[in-house]
Amino acid sequence: MSYIGKEPADSFISFAKQDFSTSATTSYTLDNAVTNENELALFINFVRQEPTTAYTASGTTLTLTSATTSSDDMYCVYLGQAKQTVNAPDGSVGSSQVAASIITGQTAETSIATDDTVLIHDTSAGALRKMTRANFVSGIGGTNTPAFMAYLSSDQTVSDNTFTKVQIDTEEFDTDNAFDNSTNYRFTPQTAGKYFFYATCCLRSTVNSTFKRGNLGFYKNGSALYGGVSELTSNYGVSQQVTITATFALNGSSDYVELFANVDEQGGGTPKLESDYNSSNRSTYFGAYKIIE
Repeated sequence: MSYIGKEPADSFISFAKQDFSTSATTSYTLDNAVTNENELALFINFVRQEPTTAYTASGTTLTLTSATTSSDDMYCVYLGQAKQTVNAPDGSVGSSQVAASIITGQTAETSIATDDTVLIHDTSAGALRKMTRANFVSGIGGTNTPAFMAYLSSDQTVSDNTFTKVQIDTEEFDTDNAFDNSTNYRFTPQTAGKYFFYATCCLRSTVNSTFKRGNLGFYKNGSALYGGVSELTSNYGVSQQVTITATFALNGSSDYVELFANVDEQGGGTPKLESDYNSSNRSTYFGAYKIIE
């Protein structure tokens, strides 16, 4: 048995529309041929015109009863000329029309190139958008810089029971040249934010059993801020290692941080800040890094 009739559509169908550039004329050319005017819905200045009375049409010729002007807006819809397309109309496909496997069934990527794109959802626009991996990565996370780590390269002699700036003079690293290791021995971050600071110092006396107390502290803009202490109430020793850490906010280039130490010696020895313990490791150092927020 054969089917007699119009072939079923295997694609999306919509009525075709034609916009006209108007002028002082009654004659226009149609994009699609028609049998007669009843296959057209003609609009002039957004008012639908009556077929036969206001216009006639045959083939690709459209004839108006009255001439238009150049300021008129005129268009027609081909009622008998449905046009096919392989693309669904905008906004016509929803979640119920697609399978969950459209994404989950695909092979997961193990790496992504810089110019590859990723999908994100824009909550303000309520829409999916794409952006390159390079831009996506730059918009999240952050870096722990400025950051530095420096140490005392040789012993520093200090006055007894007096808070003295530790002359940290050798850098392991300094990402933004923010630490002065030659003049002021201070960290000026140049970037506002919260920073994690750490320091350790070997505080000692040159005479055994004369070391009583050692202090170590972070000074912000010349004032003591956070610190630690090690104190012997009896049987004085020769040295103590004091370690401190702290997290606090800085205003960029307007703030600076220094490390101060104090040795309280009780028996005629010389107070010192030791650079290395038994020449085997670095015993006095100072560092910081910006926290990602």
